Amino acid sequence: MSNQPNPQQHESAPDQNPIAPGKALAGVAVVIFIALALAGYGILSRKSADKALAVRTTEQAPPTVIVAAPKSGAPVTSFVLPGNVAALTDAPIYARTSGYLTRWYFDIGARVKKGALLAEIATPEVDQQLAQAEAELISAQATANNARIQAERYTGLVKSDAVSRQDTDTFVNQAAASAAAVQSAQANVARLRDLKSFERVYAPFDGVVTARNIDTGQLIDPGAGKELFRLQAIQTLRVYANLPQSYSANVQRGSKIELTFAEHAGKSYQGTLTRTADAIDPASRTLLVEIDVDNRDGELLPGSLAQVHFKTPAAVATFILPSAALIFRKEGLRVGTVTEGGFAHLVPVVIGEDDGANVQIVSGIGAGDQVIQDPPDSLIEGEKVQVVNPASQANAGGKG
Repeated sequence: MSNQPNPQQHESAPDQNPIAPGKALAGVAVVIFIALALAGYGILSRKSADKALAVRTTEQAPPTVIVAAPKSGAPVTSFVLPGNVAALTDAPIYARTSGYLTRWYFDIGARVKKGALLAEIATPEVDQQLAQAEAELISAQATANNARIQAERYTGLVKSDAVSRQDTDTFVNQAAASAAAVQSAQANVARLRDLKSFERVYAPFDGVVTARNIDTGQLIDPGAGKELFRLQAIQTLRVYANLPQSYSANVQRGSKIELTFAEHAGKSYQGTLTRTADAIDPASRTLLVEIDVDNRDGELLPGSLAQVHFKTPAAVATFILPSAALIFRKEGLRVGTVTEGGFAHLVPVVIGEDDGANVQIVSGIGAGDQVIQDPPDSLIEGEKVQVVNPASQANAGGKG
């Protein structure tokens, strides 16, 4: 009886590997979340790659430009070019010896005469070297004098065979070597005296001090290449202008040129065309000309900008362009045109009148040129461009 199994105990016995329903659902959720995360990452990666590809494609695509033929303007008999004003002579003043600055005498704006003392430098090392060189010179002179006396004595005695010729030749050679040593010592003394003379810095010409880069007590090192002063001769000024190639054959040396300056409104100055480069610059297709203007009254300043008024040999046709068509580059003013085949060409131009909205082009473009109306800042010479008809662009804008 005791060996019969109990039915209640058999029913209540737990399973060996139970699986909880909540844990199973959590595992399925984790798997689904990971799958969705991977899918989302893939979608975002593809979108980012597509966006980068679109940006790269847009950057490499030819820029779209609108072109139009220039409008004809009234003929002109003169035109104006910008001119750079420079001093007739402009020289940095450097030190030629090492030492300490003890005193300077002129500051910026001072007008000095040629030979005026600008500064003084103390050179104790050079002074000691000079004293040593002078002492060595005295020693070399004494040695040379003794060698000369010995050589003369032996030269007289060898005639009577009182001394050997070999000894005589030895003393003669010693005298020559001693004389050469004296010359070397004299050259060294002269060099150091010249260095000592450089303790005083003088003005090399009449002019005005435009810069002072030193002060009392400052160490002066000629090897550093630092200028002490800058001196400019402003009694006569040079004005440089770049004349377009089309007018280069009409300029003559000695001709009078009118100059105006923004800081002297309503007043004009007369200069003389003194020289030209006699060569056309291949980059800008212009001729560099120099105009000298009298500035003994000191009204004009070097480094300023002048307006140079040139006269044309005959009435010249002009063209009108919007100001937005101008391109300002370091090489000068340019206008973008489109050549056959759809390539950009940057043309140097000369402008006449400018009312702010439109400019008058005196030289550089022709009636048949296709001028880019609003060129991008990144436009370069020879770049492939896509030309858009202004009418079709306007219609497309209206539809939008």
